[in-house]
Amino acid sequence: MTTFVLVPGAGGQAWYWHRVVPELRARGHEAIAVDLPAADDGAGFAEYADAVVAAIGDRRGDLVLVGQSLGGFTVPLVAERVPVEQIVLLNAMVPRPGESGGEWWEATGQAAARAAYAARDGRSADAFDPLVDFFHDVPPDVTAVAVAGGVDQSGTPFEEPWPLAAWPDVPTRFLQGREDRLFPLEFQRRVVAERLPGVEVEELPGGHLLALSRPVELATALMSPA
Repeated sequence: MTTFVLVPGAGGQAWYWHRVVPELRARGHEAIAVDLPAADDGAGFAEYADAVVAAIGDRRGDLVLVGQSLGGFTVPLVAERVPVEQIVLLNAMVPRPGESGGEWWEATGQAAARAAYAARDGRSADAFDPLVDFFHDVPPDVTAVAVAGGVDQSGTPFEEPWPLAAWPDVPTRFLQGREDRLFPLEFQRRVVAERLPGVEVEELPGGHLLALSRPVELATALMSPA
């Protein structure tokens, strides 16, 4: 039995994974969705990692860390503290040593990639609209709950440098929605090739919020070998 430790991105809500958890459990595995102290200005990546480690508790063995979006900064820190079998990045930000969450955007050229993808779709990228950029493929009832229950994200993780000297020596996979409007697929292919040499980007249908829009497909991908 594998224990999947599910780490959310900005906003830090375990609820993000609520459609994936039952899918993994129905397949005979354990799934732990983690709440992060995202609204706390006193909390950065170290405190986020603390929350994940606390959620893992004394579980050991076949642990798989799954980090979505901004969670890509957090899961490597956890892997340095807890023995894990694998890291899975989901539509994730891949940091470089010393790079803050805020610096990542300019360093990777995300804005230009997002604008180019929007132009190909016939959309404007002048303003960020969560309903357009995030929830375009999420069922309306799920979107309504997400919008009503949204929480603030502190700017602290976007200001502090990522503390590791290198990516952990842990097998790593990268899953990416091919309709992600925030981090387009070709953009992610380039970033992953530059920052995680040898890691292949595995395509899935759907946008940035795959755990909400495509829980069955995501659970199946998590269960599949790299």
